[in-house]
Amino acid sequence: MLTIEYDGSGFSGWQRQPGKRTVQGELERVLSVLCGGPVELAGTSRTDAGVHALAQRAAFSGEYGIPTERIGEAANRLLTGGGPGSVGDVRILHVEEVPEEFHPRFGAAGKKYIYKIRNAPAPDVFLRNYCYQVSRPLDAERMRRGALLLEGTHDFRSFMAAGGTPRENTVRTLYRVRVEESPLPEGGAELSLEVRGDGFLYNMVRILTGTLVEVGLGKREPEELPEILKALDRGQAGHTAPPQGLYLAEVYFDKEALFR
Repeated sequence: MLTIEYDGSGFSGWQRQPGKRTVQGELERVLSVLCGGPVELAGTSRTDAGVHALAQRAAFSGEYGIPTERIGEAANRLLTGGGPGSVGDVRILHVEEVPEEFHPRFGAAGKKYIYKIRNAPAPDVFLRNYCYQVSRPLDAERMRRGALLLEGTHDFRSFMAAGGTPRENTVRTLYRVRVEESPLPEGGAELSLEVRGDGFLYNMVRILTGTLVEVGLGKREPEELPEILKALDRGQAGHTAPPQGLYLAEVYFDKEALFR
């Protein structure tokens, strides 16, 4: 199994797509060269275009000549082009052997996402691909109150965008929805939304974020969140926050780790 980090800015998402540069496609291309035969990866999360990952997980199986402990280093050289000081936009952090029947998506107990918001009057051009930049002041305390009302087991149909894989069951459990705030030297603040859950619907974290931003702007009251959940109607929730601020931060295979 691989642990992978990537900057999603230059990719059309994780999933392999004909004629498009994707994270899965790049990794499979490099691993196939290294292993001397076709490699197909099974990942835990199909992140969208522009979404980043700090610890995506993926696995593949087969009989290959290269030792497991050499795969990461060799693949990373190919991914960067091998030049001195070169840094690619995707990197394998760790490689380990797992049982043949293991599947990273079906074996996952839950995931953690982090969404980053830069709340400052003037935008930062160098951060445009790595956070949601909101110029009007956000009330982080109101956002925290709303976030706490999202924790627990609920039907999150109101927070699911159209266009993803149809889901018969839209009930999910969120173990943690927290908003942290830290001041910026130039004024304003950086907000970080951490969401841990047993599963996520299409664009769910981005819609949760957009709704909480509207709470922070005073466009909605925190106490509206339970009513939005009950509505089971996407039209009742807030806007979909842009992909650039979203990071797949961790995949848990031990359910107890979700609470730590």
